[in-house]
Amino acid sequence: MPFLPLPRWALPLLAGALGLVHTLAFAPWHLPALQVLALAGLFALTTQVERARGAALLGLAFGLGWFGLGVSWVYISMHEYGAMPAVLAALATAAFCLFLALYPALALGLAQRAPVPVRLALALPAAWAGAEWLRGTLFTGFPWLASGYAHSDGPLAGWAPLAGVYGVTLIAALVAGALALLLAARHARATTVACSALAVLLVGAGQLLRGVAWTEPDGPPIAVRLIQGNVPQDLKFTDGGLEKTFSANTRLLAGPRVDLAVMPESVFPLPLHLLPDTVTDRLLGFTREHGSALIFGVFIEQPPGRYYNSAVGLDPRGGRAGVPPLQRYSKRHLVPFGEFIPWGFRWFVDLMQMPIGDQERGAPYQGPMELAGQRIAVNICYEDLFGAEIIRAWQDPERAPTLLLNLSNLAWFNDSIALDQHLQISRLRALETGRPMLRATNTGATAMIDARGQVTARLPYLSAAALEATVRGYRGTTPYVRHRDWPALAAIVVGLVTALLMGRRGSRPAAR
Repeated sequence: MPFLPLPRWALPLLAGALGLVHTLAFAPWHLPALQVLALAGLFALTTQVERARGAALLGLAFGLGWFGLGVSWVYISMHEYGAMPAVLAALATAAFCLFLALYPALALGLAQRAPVPVRLALALPAAWAGAEWLRGTLFTGFPWLASGYAHSDGPLAGWAPLAGVYGVTLIAALVAGALALLLAARHARATTVACSALAVLLVGAGQLLRGVAWTEPDGPPIAVRLIQGNVPQDLKFTDGGLEKTFSANTRLLAGPRVDLAVMPESVFPLPLHLLPDTVTDRLLGFTREHGSALIFGVFIEQPPGRYYNSAVGLDPRGGRAGVPPLQRYSKRHLVPFGEFIPWGFRWFVDLMQMPIGDQERGAPYQGPMELAGQRIAVNICYEDLFGAEIIRAWQDPERAPTLLLNLSNLAWFNDSIALDQHLQISRLRALETGRPMLRATNTGATAMIDARGQVTARLPYLSAAALEATVRGYRGTTPYVRHRDWPALAAIVVGLVTALLMGRRGSRPAAR
């Protein structure tokens, strides 16, 4: 007897509705319990269909609801700022959401062959987490709204310093599987009791782990000023754009002395070597007159015709006592279609007006900037989606970062939910590494995040202001920094193999 008697045509509609609910678990709504509940409902729905094709259709519908709401802001960048016709931008957004929905479809289709108790308890959680990892890896990856990000708050956040976002994804899926067993497989009492006990253990352990301090403060606090110039994207690259951005951002440098000031990604619409002397003199003058370090985002053209989306750090002692005149970080993980053109898609990018849309990648390892008495691991824009890449900054233990810094320009998306979602992603990086994360953005979210992933200060969106606060560097190493995603991946593989073996064993005919 089905746990929820519905006609077959209604099942994909219900799965799509659950996908919408799943999106509400993330920022700006911050309802992590909904992530587990929506996933449990989806898992339970797989008991209503028999074939892998039917389960995959449920996953596809869930994904369309999830991403159709969650990444709808892609349309804004293509139409409003990329000048793509509205119909084409809408179709491109829909195609992108459909592509992302293939990953949950793959997970549900793959797990459907396992018997119901094994499927809900193990196969689906492992396949779900594996598909999320694939989404964050294949074709350069796009792990935006990965399930684990919903748990920047709540008891499962305690697992982030140990297992990273994909480990949290797996744990959340295991809890969802236990709930699905309660919904749809009451006849498997022993399995249901065991899985329920495991779910309670995982949630309880996560809550206890939130009290563990994996890292500790290192050295005195420093004063920082994070600049949010709020320059509209459609004005930045127009005639007079340099003057507008220069004026909007440099006037916000004024104020009491700070140890470190930061301006956002690509704060100037020209490569560094083409900036007028008045601009460079003002920046250098700020550092020398105030004795403050300065980091700002700018393009670097080197050699001619090859552009890097970079951050430049200026030390007030630059050029003296062996201190380099500037330090540089160049973005490693570029955005497809916005910063590099995938093979065969030149025609698509040509439909938009994307300045400097074909860039070069920075080196895989670039040491932290050593400024203001800190070792600052810089990342640019959506690079902070990739936790395994962020922790490459720990490659040299002697130069392990004390702070993380994200420079972003999300003016492409107005004040949409993308800004809150990106802030939530940065919070996971702080949890994984046990390091404070500073965020300097053009329009938001400019914020300070402590080593426990909590936002301690932030600026309103679409406002021109400077965020002033103090922050301390941290030392120490979390288990995730030490082991990266390998424990989570190993657990996923073990779960899939175990489910396969248990499924085969359960399908054997009984001996006569």
